[in-house]
Amino acid sequence: MTPSASAGRASSGRPESAADSTPDSAPGAPAPSARRASGGRGAAAPDPFTEAVKPLADAIGAALLAPAEARGDDVVLSWEGEPVVAVRLPHLADSLDHILADLERRHGPLPDLGRKEKQNVVRILEERGAFSVRHGVETVASALGVSRFTVYNYLNRENAARDER
Repeated sequence: MTPSASAGRASSGRPESAADSTPDSAPGAPAPSARRASGGRGAAAPDPFTEAVKPLADAIGAALLAPAEARGDDVVLSWEGEPVVAVRLPHLADSLDHILADLERRHGPLPDLGRKEKQNVVRILEERGAFSVRHGVETVASALGVSRFTVYNYLNRENAARDER
């Protein structure tokens, strides 16, 4: 009973056959696919699986959709053989902005952080690949309220500390 993700072509919106599973709901209750047809966002009563996935989707800037709305590059998540929700991943260029927004939600306004906290944020961003994105250093420097030179110093200090370990 584990969730599965299907990132293959989702043109049908259904990575698995609905006949693969039998609903375990009460007689007369709508089938899981009928209950979940409205997807995650804007649904009157999203199911617990979609609610559990939502914080992750929000953190990476993804959109939650009904499985029937999935496109070829969307990830359709299934539970017990039934498609539950489709995840539309953000464009790579938007990912850094979403990561920075998530860090700001966790730590407060990034420019107001102390030096050690900013160094920690740079370490986290490096681990998440933020500096492999074009203009990553400039974007991070602007978000932290420091210069590019300062971000490079934080990176060099972190790399030197890692090399000593």
